[in-house]
Amino acid sequence: MRPVLRLLPLPFSIALCLPAMADDKPESWALCPVQDVIPSFDGSAGPEPGASAQAARADRAEQSTTIEGDQLGGTEQNLEYQGNIEMRRGDQFLGADNLQYDQEADTYVADGHVRYQDAGIRIVADRARGNQETDSHQIDNIRYQLVSRRGNGGADRIDMKGAEGALLHSTYSTCDPEDRRWELRSRRIDFDTDAGWGVAHGATVRLGKFPVLYVPYLKFPIDDRRHTGLLYPSVSLSGRNGFDYEQPIYFNLAPNYDATLYPRYMSDRGGLLGAEFRYLYPKGKGILEGSWMPSDDLLKERALEPDFNPAVNPDPDDSRGMLRFRGNHNINRSWQARAGLTWLSDSRYTEDFSNSLYGLSATSVASTAGIYGLGKHWSAGLMAEYWQLSDYTVSEASLPYNRLPRTYLNWEQPLGRWFTAGVDAEAVKFQHDEKAGGSRLDVKPFVSMPLRGASWFLRPTLAWRHTEYRLDAGLADSTARNLAASAYGIPAAQVTPAMLAEFRDDAPSRSLPIASLDAGLYFDRETEIKGSRFLHTLEPRLFYLNAPYRDQNGIPIFDTRAFTFSWGQMFRDNRYTGADRQTDANQLTLALSTRFLRQADGFERLSASIGQIRYFEDSRVTLNSNETPVEQGKSAWVVDANYAPTDRWTVGASYQWDPKFRREDLASVRARYLFGDDGVVNLTYRHRRDLLEQADFSFLYPVTPSWSVVGRYYHSFYRDANSEPGLLEGIAGVQWDSCCLAVRALVRRYVRSREGEMNTAFQVEFVLKGLGSAGQNTERTLRRAILGYYRDDLYLVPPSNTTPDPDDNINDPDPIL
Repeated sequence: MRPVLRLLPLPFSIALCLPAMADDKPESWALCPVQDVIPSFDGSAGPEPGASAQAARADRAEQSTTIEGDQLGGTEQNLEYQGNIEMRRGDQFLGADNLQYDQEADTYVADGHVRYQDAGIRIVADRARGNQETDSHQIDNIRYQLVSRRGNGGADRIDMKGAEGALLHSTYSTCDPEDRRWELRSRRIDFDTDAGWGVAHGATVRLGKFPVLYVPYLKFPIDDRRHTGLLYPSVSLSGRNGFDYEQPIYFNLAPNYDATLYPRYMSDRGGLLGAEFRYLYPKGKGILEGSWMPSDDLLKERALEPDFNPAVNPDPDDSRGMLRFRGNHNINRSWQARAGLTWLSDSRYTEDFSNSLYGLSATSVASTAGIYGLGKHWSAGLMAEYWQLSDYTVSEASLPYNRLPRTYLNWEQPLGRWFTAGVDAEAVKFQHDEKAGGSRLDVKPFVSMPLRGASWFLRPTLAWRHTEYRLDAGLADSTARNLAASAYGIPAAQVTPAMLAEFRDDAPSRSLPIASLDAGLYFDRETEIKGSRFLHTLEPRLFYLNAPYRDQNGIPIFDTRAFTFSWGQMFRDNRYTGADRQTDANQLTLALSTRFLRQADGFERLSASIGQIRYFEDSRVTLNSNETPVEQGKSAWVVDANYAPTDRWTVGASYQWDPKFRREDLASVRARYLFGDDGVVNLTYRHRRDLLEQADFSFLYPVTPSWSVVGRYYHSFYRDANSEPGLLEGIAGVQWDSCCLAVRALVRRYVRSREGEMNTAFQVEFVLKGLGSAGQNTERTLRRAILGYYRDDLYLVPPSNTTPDPDDNINDPDPIL
């Protein structure tokens, strides 16, 4: 007898027509009933834990089918199995009360408690019949439950002939059948497994008993293959854009490259076209994206304002746009070519097209391209960097120097048993559209003797730093004029050519030795606190730095600034970034750290550090005339501590106290408490002298298993000539969660312009678990505002609060106001 095999893959076609799960935070099913909608069948093998449906299908292809039943009757031509029919192949199980098979017609009929299960789905039905010869099959009145992920539903009938088929009057939901919070219904779903397409006719999404979305015709992919077509649209309403509708159109151009167009209509501003092109090949990949807006009514409205300044605003009649490219190419195992290029049509583009303050944080955007190498003991590169203004409140002269080009080499390698030798070298050509530039060569060879034991380390290092320049004539003249004015005590305008010639040097240089000694000890002991065993460490460390003074007033500033004083700064050999300044020093850093580590699991109950720099001489090198030289004496004390009184409480503080001026330079206090598996409360206060003073309070508080409240109050207390105290961001919201449906509603008020203008947004999101969400992406907003909203962010790197992509993507609509 020919085995009945065609029936077994049929139910999988139901799963193919269901939506794929997103690669994001897993959905929570904690509020769902424990029992299955369709319990596992007696006699079925069931899926192995952790096994995927794809792996199960591959395994079963090599296995045979077995058929068992209580009785075998009929004739030689027409076989009849009766009573407890069980068919098995690998992870597949098909059961029925009766099975009839006509060998001549090659047809079968299974009825009476028809049930099916594999690694991905579990089905019960009234009747199944089909024709093996024509590869046509039909199953009547089915109910199903997904096994590999949550989901259940039913259909009046499923028809299939070869790779084509149809589901009639089908339903799908992740809710329990007794509590149907939402359900997807479709009058008919046609599918073609060979082509990878499904077409839904008369699809309706219902919340409870009420239909909320009707789609008469929807074509969608049913496997991982990509297809040209429409993607889900974005619809919003805002005070700036008005009615905002965007309809992405996807083009599957080839297996290794594709494109997406983003036509967008804003009723208060006009039309915009965005585009994205992606490519991938064995040695690299890249993304090219951009937007173009032929006319922006927002600019025309702004031009009518009384304080409109045409010098800093784009022409109201000009088109607007953006172009960005990111890509890389692997040349070989050691070398890679990379590029990150950005172009903006005007300096107000980021403000007018971003939907939060995060897109306004940068005053400029950089474009870089180059080749980069990395080896066991070396790294090198040749690159170019160009800056463009993205803040209309500052001038082009404030932009950093372009580096066209820059090349560098870093090498460090053990030299024999005792020594390590290396060199850091860089050559740069600086260019600027508004001021004269020049070239710089910086070479810093060094040799060190790293010594280490079980409880100590000692690393003396000797380096020689040589830096020389070739300045453009204009920069050499301006530098000499400032030196002459300072030396003679006269205004720069009164400097004579003779005075200028005295100080002019178009090839300044600087050379000096740098010696340092880094040493530390490690003590530990076992101790017991309240019945818990801890490892208590004591880690003293000293760092001595000596570098002679070299007059650097004749060297211009290209890419150098002073480091912010911090714990890490106490162990560096230069207090400046870049090579335009090398500090002179005769100083000693004394530091002490201690930790309490729980021996059972390594949990750090307490960590504390304190340190200070002793300056034995005045440090005379300064960045410019506005910087105060470091005088002989002591630096500010730097203190950092973290304490976890329980596994849920964390308290930390950072503090800097300057004993010379008896003033507080920095104070930061932070506390966090974790509720259950999801809740969190954060409280932070930050103060840095003459720079900022802020408080930040945020929380996710579960009131009940279903209800929780969220909020943030982020306030600035700092006041100076350019800023006033006030709210930076405020959020208040409520979340409701159930087994299969979640609703989040937020009210958000935040600063959205460089002038400090406030914006109020109201965001609502309905999450149909296992299907998708409708409304604004409230989770993205809350994840940025509340550290710990995703619990994993406390142990991994949290999302940046300043990176504009993807939250400030050019194609993202505004929140609803």
